[in-house]
Amino acid sequence: MPEGLEDAAQHGMAVAFHAAVDPDRPAIVSQHGNRSYGELNARVNQLVSALRRRGLQAGDAVALLCANRPEFVETYLATQRAGLRLTPVNWHLTGPEARYIVADCGATAFVADARFADVAVDAARGAHGLHTRLAVNGQIDGFDSYDAALAPEAVHDIDDPSLGTTMLYTSGTTGRPKGVLRRDGMRVKLTTGIVMHGYRAGDVHLCTGPLYHAAPMLFSLSVPLVAGVTVVTMDGWDAQQALDLIVQHRVSHTHMVPTMFHRLLALPDDVRARADVTSLRSVWHGAAPCPVNVKRRIIEWLGPIVSEYYSATEGLGTFVDAATWLAHPGTVGRPFPPDQVVVGDADGNPLPAGEVGFVWLKAATVGRFEYHGDADKTRRSYRGDYFTVGDLGRFDHDGFLFLTDRDADVIISGGVNIYPAEVDAILLEHPAVADVATIGVPSEEWGEQVKAVVELHDPDGAGSSLEAELIAFCRDRLAHYKCPRDVDFVAELPRSDTGKVYRRRLRDGYRSEAGG
Repeated sequence: MPEGLEDAAQHGMAVAFHAAVDPDRPAIVSQHGNRSYGELNARVNQLVSALRRRGLQAGDAVALLCANRPEFVETYLATQRAGLRLTPVNWHLTGPEARYIVADCGATAFVADARFADVAVDAARGAHGLHTRLAVNGQIDGFDSYDAALAPEAVHDIDDPSLGTTMLYTSGTTGRPKGVLRRDGMRVKLTTGIVMHGYRAGDVHLCTGPLYHAAPMLFSLSVPLVAGVTVVTMDGWDAQQALDLIVQHRVSHTHMVPTMFHRLLALPDDVRARADVTSLRSVWHGAAPCPVNVKRRIIEWLGPIVSEYYSATEGLGTFVDAATWLAHPGTVGRPFPPDQVVVGDADGNPLPAGEVGFVWLKAATVGRFEYHGDADKTRRSYRGDYFTVGDLGRFDHDGFLFLTDRDADVIISGGVNIYPAEVDAILLEHPAVADVATIGVPSEEWGEQVKAVVELHDPDGAGSSLEAELIAFCRDRLAHYKCPRDVDFVAELPRSDTGKVYRRRLRDGYRSEAGG
């Protein structure tokens, strides 16, 4: 670890550290422009001065609505350097949805991408304390030019840096999203991430997801930039493009979600065989349970370089490397320290090994959070020092944690709990299945019965014959009560921008239809 880097990181000045050492080193590579470390650092200093000139002070909030562009990175780093609180806004939201977040986070400044001009204009309405609006990549009505605001400002490092914070909003599919706020700042040492990732000089990290999400922002932006490596950003996920970028830039590190693994494995065998992926040394994944077969196949292809973590926007959980996972297929790891995770009942009381319960994470280890403006939700999430986001899981007798599902997604049929993720994992092994969401639909006899909603590689293959084949495929591999009673075929499943299926939205549609 270079001397002085850790102190620089804790003041939001890691990029300045690397700019002083090697200003021409590539920092950001994107289809929307590139930045060397020297260029990036200069632009960050200019933006800090521009925001201060417009009255922003440490502790103020900034909202950011932007694609994976260099300006996203500049805004993020400027808020971290100036002691500001950044709230990235999901650019897939509608105008009213974005408006709620910009107002709720208390933004005094709003940086927006002209690509999303209509949403930005709507989002700026009703935010009473908002006095600064900057438009990136073109013009937005009521916004000043981002580049024009930076142009007159000095490029040298500011004299009084202080580390800022982020307040990200939960991505729940029902109700209003809530800002996850830590008033004590959650000062995780980013330099620890350098050691965990094993970064070396000349490394390149591929950012596959939207930077407004917690995991890409941390694992594909903050940590690699602190390490001084090059970050190549994708503007939207595409399996073939991701593979091409890995080969073209000799990518050494990346972060993905299980859906991305599945799409990569669906590429033709000859395409994958021709791709030289030997530069990869570390692939991290999280955000959703990964089917055992998918994970095993990705390790067989890429090698034992695939590491998994379990966490939430609200806090940290577990970590497992490839070798340990292969010895305990399906685990998300052992907690460290041992009391970091408890599997318990609804009141947080620990349950015996093997029994499924709520997964409770210890907040004291990473700093207590609160849901912004919702003291009741905050209170209901905690039991002492522990909180839950509704995930269900179990410990085995060796202390390894296995996730089963979300509490809201569990199917209760005839009084028996059925975990959709388990059924999904089996159906994804069938060669005809591109993606699947298993849900519970109303049943007069059982309360709920199991339905699989399937997206096919070849939509022309849909029909009663394939439906019977998929049901039989499940019944050969699972207890029959867990298996779908019927299968519906759809052209495309409803997904979030990270590729996660909106199971609840799909299920609610069926329930509404049944009610009608």
